[in-house]
Amino acid sequence: MKRLFILFSIAFLTANCVGAQQIYKRTLKLMGSRFDITVVAEDSLKARNYIDLAADEITRIEKLISSWDPNSQTSEVNRNAGIKEVVVDSELYELIERALGISRLTDGAFDISYASMDKIWKFDGSMKEMPSDVDIRASVSKVGYKNVVLDPDKRTVYLKIKGMKIGFGAIGKGYAADKAKDLLIQRGVEAGIINASGDMNTWGKQPDGSEWKVAITNPMDKSKAYALLPIKEGAVVTSGNYEKYVVFNDKKYTHIIDPRTGYPSFGIVSATVFAPKAELADALATSIFVMGKEVGLNRINQLPKIECIIIDDKGEVHTSKNIKIEQL
Repeated sequence: MKRLFILFSIAFLTANCVGAQQIYKRTLKLMGSRFDITVVAEDSLKARNYIDLAADEITRIEKLISSWDPNSQTSEVNRNAGIKEVVVDSELYELIERALGISRLTDGAFDISYASMDKIWKFDGSMKEMPSDVDIRASVSKVGYKNVVLDPDKRTVYLKIKGMKIGFGAIGKGYAADKAKDLLIQRGVEAGIINASGDMNTWGKQPDGSEWKVAITNPMDKSKAYALLPIKEGAVVTSGNYEKYVVFNDKKYTHIIDPRTGYPSFGIVSATVFAPKAELADALATSIFVMGKEVGLNRINQLPKIECIIIDDKGEVHTSKNIKIEQL
């Protein structure tokens, strides 16, 4: 579950100011999720065109990576699992290649083949008993990023196990936000925000010259923000597991599942990652839950230009070495 609140300190400008830059925002449903697209522009017509461009780019990305669309290249790869390799566009190939790199970086805490996992955990209130150990182990039997084979010369993707699947649910919206941002920058948009249901990408500054700022939700009191941080030319993703869970034998099992074991992760309720790209921030935010706070922080501290804030299940805050928090 991702929840991200954006606080703006906006100096509103009057429409009759010649050449005045103003903030324009539109909320859309894209990729089955809420997207808030904000641009700084001289007038509403330019802003409308810019936002339309961003929406079209996000729709293009969805058609490329969706595993729900039978006509997508991702679906073609999944249909041919254990059968044959599939030639894909360079854009999809490179996205899969990066995803495999993150899988290796996190020792499988993030796994692009998580889509192969049987959905035996239900967090909609319908679960009455805990799954058996046998069922849990079986649920991840087809998961394993090492069984995704890439051929750079032929630009093909092959899944070794029949029934295996790849999916981009953990990074797809972040990637779409990155691409929409890149396109708008190419078209001359000086500042804005692409917020893809919590995968937030920013560039430039507000019209009054101030930085965009983000408030991190306090997972122990969701009506309040924990901290306020400026965002400079990058992405921030907050993942939380405090809303979807089940309880068996007085033990809470949350919805972020370790793809290596099939069991829910423990110990962390919120992880916020700052990175140059939303795609990477998205993957790492989820991975931290699975890796745990010690391993997660250690891994983040080894990565350049990446920072994180972790709130554990006791309400204690843990941060990477270079981040500064303005607590509210």
